[in-house]
Amino acid sequence: MEDGVITAVGLRTDVRIPASARVLDFGDAVLAPGLIDIHIHGGAGHDVMEGSDEGLAAVERLMTRHGVTSYCPTTVTSPVEATLRSLDALGKAVERAASGNGDGVRARPLGVHLEGPFLSHAKRGVHPPALLQPASRELFERMWQAADGRVSVMTIAPEIEGALDLIGEASRRGVCVSLGHSDAELSQARAAIKAGARHATHTFNAMRPLDHRHPGLLGTVLTDRTVTADIIVDGIHVDPVMVDLFVRAKGVEGAVLITDAISATGMPDGTYMLGGFEVQVHDGRCEFDGRLAGSVLTLDRAVRNMMQFAGTSLQNAVRMATLNPAIVLGIAKRKGNLSVGADADIAVFTPAGEVVRTIVGGKII
Repeated sequence: MEDGVITAVGLRTDVRIPASARVLDFGDAVLAPGLIDIHIHGGAGHDVMEGSDEGLAAVERLMTRHGVTSYCPTTVTSPVEATLRSLDALGKAVERAASGNGDGVRARPLGVHLEGPFLSHAKRGVHPPALLQPASRELFERMWQAADGRVSVMTIAPEIEGALDLIGEASRRGVCVSLGHSDAELSQARAAIKAGARHATHTFNAMRPLDHRHPGLLGTVLTDRTVTADIIVDGIHVDPVMVDLFVRAKGVEGAVLITDAISATGMPDGTYMLGGFEVQVHDGRCEFDGRLAGSVLTLDRAVRNMMQFAGTSLQNAVRMATLNPAIVLGIAKRKGNLSVGADADIAVFTPAGEVVRTIVGGKII
């Protein structure tokens, strides 16, 4: 590694090591690409929508302890003006990270994930119903400008008013349009994919249940190989049996691990914020008004859970948290793999999937 980039990969006997190089020996550990979380709301007592440098730094330091080197700070449905303020701060944070001007060595934001306000009332989860909006190019444009175009993912329910038009517009701008928080029928889901949607948000959760006569959105997500899909593998949001079914349906190439972690992650039980409302956290469950409200999952734990729940190898479980999300974001040439020219983002694992060390941009945490 040199200047934050991988310059050579191979057997020690085949790679010329410069005399001035620092050589690290991790024994029988496994070198993997740094993990990428494309859906995270916060951690270490902070919500990303706070928009403060201090808050983001705390979240990012927590992530690096769990092997995460890149992420998409994720919003939750809030009043429009509050959302725009958050997007302004998050867009600036993404810009600083992209230009290499961020302070400290920690996980780097890649682009914002907009989760809301273009969601279904029927499957809104804990998103405030009064703040949900019909799909609108005008509102999306305001959000896009507030974030200075640093929007990477947008979750949208395909059945709401104006959805297909907005899906097409966001896709043309390079945004990964992800279907979620939806009560869509099969035909509506297929129309959204034709319009440009290509991913699904926390599969099974906040979706119409799978029915053998009315398969709905889930029927499309599980069977369409052109659609990738993410899942929260904490053993709470989705039963392990369904995690196994998910991997069988999507294959190793189509599955993405996310955390949907909130500010309570890495903290003791108590009351924490998710956007503008309070969430009660007890024994690993995050709830608002009796409904699940995010998680306290870390991405390395998701990797280990995937190995346990679906019998997946470490290599394949890691792929779901590295190369696959990088492909979803369109950045696989520089993230999510260990190859010459890629960013020197590396997670060092034990063979059992425990994180030993994290390297961000060639700098060791």
